[in-house]
Amino acid sequence: MIDQDGYRPNVGIILAHPTGTVLWARRRGENAWQFPQGGVRLGETPDDALFRELYEELGVKPQQVAVLAHTAGWLRYQLPKSLIRQRGKQTCIGQKQRWYLLALTDLMMTPKFDVADHPEFDAHQWVSYWYPLSQVIPFKRDVYRRALTELSPALRWFGPLAC
Repeated sequence: MIDQDGYRPNVGIILAHPTGTVLWARRRGENAWQFPQGGVRLGETPDDALFRELYEELGVKPQQVAVLAHTAGWLRYQLPKSLIRQRGKQTCIGQKQRWYLLALTDLMMTPKFDVADHPEFDAHQWVSYWYPLSQVIPFKRDVYRRALTELSPALRWFGPLAC
């Protein structure tokens, strides 16, 4: 699904641990790390996509997390020209994302990457909140900065993280 401006609706997921760290995942077969994210399907709300993607990509169920906050609106990034592709009659030039900050409530949870038929990730780390900003692929950095900045106040009551 692509909107009239060429952006694919998507959700981004920042999963926070009470220790003040966030889950950072490695794309399967690559040395590329990112926060989990995924497309919003036709007829699906961003909240629906959040919980579907959370389970498909990490094996995490809704009852294992609490939603702390989400971005007020869509955050957009454009793809580099080498990654722009046709999807049917439309061209996808980038993604518009609603970002969610989740608190892990089940401290025994271990991510499972084999829930989906085609897993996106093969490893994870718990890293400091701002670490991904300097590590993510450059064309996503502004969206990561905006999401992390907007959502950081919600962490103040959740854990020992100093923002």
